[in-house]
Amino acid sequence: MPDPANIALRKAAALEPLAADDAYALTQLPATELDTLCEVAAAMRDARHRRRLTYSPKVFLPVTNLCRDHCDYCTFRRNPGEPGAWTMRPQEIVDCCRRGRELGCIEALMCLGDKPELASRGFTEVLESHGATGTIDYVAQACRLAIAEGLLPHTNAGVLSREEMTLLRPLNVSMGLMLENVSPRLGDRGMAHHRSPDKEPGLRLAMIRQAGELHIPFTSGILIGIGENEAERVASLVALRRLHEEHGHIQEIIVQNFRAKEATAMAGAVEPGEDEMVRTVALARLILGADMNLQAPPNLSPNAHRRLIGAGINDWGGISPLTMDYVNPEAAWPAVDTLRETCEAEGFELDARLPVYPEYVSEEFVDPAMLEMIEGHTFGRTSVGVAAL
Repeated sequence: MPDPANIALRKAAALEPLAADDAYALTQLPATELDTLCEVAAAMRDARHRRRLTYSPKVFLPVTNLCRDHCDYCTFRRNPGEPGAWTMRPQEIVDCCRRGRELGCIEALMCLGDKPELASRGFTEVLESHGATGTIDYVAQACRLAIAEGLLPHTNAGVLSREEMTLLRPLNVSMGLMLENVSPRLGDRGMAHHRSPDKEPGLRLAMIRQAGELHIPFTSGILIGIGENEAERVASLVALRRLHEEHGHIQEIIVQNFRAKEATAMAGAVEPGEDEMVRTVALARLILGADMNLQAPPNLSPNAHRRLIGAGINDWGGISPLTMDYVNPEAAWPAVDTLRETCEAEGFELDARLPVYPEYVSEEFVDPAMLEMIEGHTFGRTSVGVAAL
């Protein structure tokens, strides 16, 4: 009887869609077949994206690091009044965006904790002092400030309601929310999300679905190494694929590896190894298909760039010449010139892109005012405006 894993691999090599059973079968491929898995994944990537890798020049704006969740691996969040707790003032947002634009940035990443108003009774007063009626109203204000400085906002503000996404949609070219993992088991006592109500998978899947209903270009992904097993990773990727099949709005999927941080409950947890990361990326490519934009953060796997290219990614995500990765402050962004040299050594061009991918630059997915902004942006001699698409 034929081996189900090899059958799935042959389907993928022929660019045939994989059923969920095929995806699970691929987890049974032995470690000795990792190179073969990567070869098939890379060929699938090349069939759609050719020999081109991309990144988004960005400024990372940590609007506030107050958050009601307590993920066991996180150093971003702070309690009210704790050293290092902040909410960016409007002028700080303006100054950062202006400096970023001078350095060639296009994306303004709005990042904040989940429902900070529930983490601090005094947060509402802070918002009112800035003329905002609530958290999302302040995020909208931050987006307007970024737009005025010539940047295109991409907001990742945790779990949002349909009404909140509707408010932000005209001010963003894309939005995002990491699924992390579809398994509710990670919310059990002693697991990574047991004190994080906003990490409940049903809530996150519902938001991603609603974003599709609202025609919002969307970024999501999985976080590996937080206590999940390989089958749960596959289930998470399959869930994202199904949502994309329903609405066609997921513009990119991130495979992100856990990094242990001091002073967290998971400080002593074992990080995913390089082979594990590479294998997961290759599986993601085969599950998600040739068309999906697949990303791995380059600062979290600084010694594995060549192997990640070989596993089927076509994007490195946001890289900033100005601001650090506030979620992973220990992991510096790579120098773009160095990353370009690595890509070229592997036979790929490295190009800057917008925070919305070309296939989503249309009136269906982007507000008309944002379309006008997009049309004016260029990178070097290559226009990424509507007319060039």
